Amino acid sequence: MKVSQLFLSTITLLAACTTAPAATSQPEIQSTSTPEATETEVVIAVTEESALTPRPTLAPDEWKTLPVIPEVTDTAREIYKHGQELGRDPTHFSKVGDCQTNTGFYLVDFDKKGAYSLGEEYAHLQDTIEYYQGSFSRTSLAMRDGYNVAAILTPLRADPKQCEKNENPIQCEFRLHNPSIAIISLETNFSGRPADDYGKYMRQIIEYSIEQGVVPILATKGDNLEGDHSINAEIANIALEFDIPLWNFWAALQPLPNHGHSVELNDGFHLSFSRNFFDKPKNMLSGWPWRNLTALQALDAVRVGLNQ
Repeated sequence: MKVSQLFLSTITLLAACTTAPAATSQPEIQSTSTPEATETEVVIAVTEESALTPRPTLAPDEWKTLPVIPEVTDTAREIYKHGQELGRDPTHFSKVGDCQTNTGFYLVDFDKKGAYSLGEEYAHLQDTIEYYQGSFSRTSLAMRDGYNVAAILTPLRADPKQCEKNENPIQCEFRLHNPSIAIISLETNFSGRPADDYGKYMRQIIEYSIEQGVVPILATKGDNLEGDHSINAEIANIALEFDIPLWNFWAALQPLPNHGHSVELNDGFHLSFSRNFFDKPKNMLSGWPWRNLTALQALDAVRVGLNQ
């Protein structure tokens, strides 16, 4: 899908974001993860043009072989250029996600001296840490425990103290932080809903980000709670479809004990924990250091690639 097409088609999307439609015009989406589960979700309508655009697809398990760290395409550079024309801050990125994003374990340490060590192998990443200083520990308005893909698009889920009326969480975050990049990691699906339902909302998040000149870095999730890896396959296909960076976090976890998940909790979702000392072999047997390291590597690769 061409970025220029998206810029045209998402004019309609932006209008749909800022005005809540009548209750009868949208389906009711139930979420079991948050107190507002009984409220009607307000979502962005997919435009006819974007729905009809031909989309490439991957073979069923091909996503598993994709690299952990993304390469930057000309499409991503075009999005970034558009964002710079809109006044996006090149030194800001935003986190978009659920409980595995809204935690002090995720990226926050890179804003704290002495809370991490890169070692010789990863010393070059210090430039990216300094470049985005302040964004790592920022409490994004587009992340919260229990968020799912629809919640990001729903004004009812936005922070009423910081967000404007009818503004959804991602609109609010982009307005207040003015990022040039968004790392999008949404692992929570609706209970019992298929992956294509997840994909429908994720595409709306991606289209809005592109229209706003914010380069999305889309992350696969580390778990397989749905049992058939269908959500990660959907995520990878969306990244291919929009020609945007994919951070294949799932692949980074596979060599680790218990695939990087906590043995104590034994739920196949929560990652095993160690501090972010990447030069300590024992620490690097746990999932959280690899989540932070590969997120930083993805951010570094995108930063460098966008400026080439």
